[in-house]
Amino acid sequence: MRRKLLLGNWKMFKGPSDAKKLGEALKDKFKGATKPDAVAVFPPALSFASVRAALDGSPLTAGVQNLHWEKDGAFTGEISAAMAKEAGAVFALIGHSERRQYFGETDETVNKKTKAALANALVPVVCVGETLQERDGNQTNMVLTRQLKGGLAGLSAESAATIVVAYEPVWAIGTGRVATPEQAEAAHAHIRNELRVLFGALADSLPIVYGGSVKPDNARGLMSQPNIDGALVGGASLDANGFYAIGEAF
Repeated sequence: MRRKLLLGNWKMFKGPSDAKKLGEALKDKFKGATKPDAVAVFPPALSFASVRAALDGSPLTAGVQNLHWEKDGAFTGEISAAMAKEAGAVFALIGHSERRQYFGETDETVNKKTKAALANALVPVVCVGETLQERDGNQTNMVLTRQLKGGLAGLSAESAATIVVAYEPVWAIGTGRVATPEQAEAAHAHIRNELRVLFGALADSLPIVYGGSVKPDNARGLMSQPNIDGALVGGASLDANGFYAIGEAF
């Protein structure tokens, strides 16, 4: 049975002190929770240490929003997978649509970062998704196939065993719009089929989470779909009560 994951991407919100308060609130809120199987948050890099400390002693974990594929070097402003691991990260977001849109992320760099994360025992959350123009042009499946093949190129089934894929339709991120459960399920089913092409039977055990304006009032319908294994939550993850309510919808 696939793991059910609740992931919260805090983006560029919450400095160290506010992030610590939210981390403490989440630790208290999720105390004794039985679902989902794993909960992780992704604070800004400067807030990571305070969040990691706030979550200590709880089942919640933390991840980084981005990393560089090189071990070290003259890459001002970047952090390596090894640094993230040493700091206590469990997960790493890779290829988020905002990284693709604003910072030049490509399928090639996603591939390099995914391999770096795996080499350092981090769980890569590899993000894929189409723009509104691509969806309206009936290119959703083509875009997802290209991003998966490019982002996961050269990985064996054995090496890919811990990967999480996040489907995040770009047109539904931060817009208040959300894919219907049926639209999301269709995309997740396509992703699952492409993962079978790449990794065979392993695809049936890899979690595929949905990200795109997930909120407490739409989470249950999304989480009821057979190929949706959790949520990558943006704005709603900045509120402990709302984030917990999404988890209860699993």
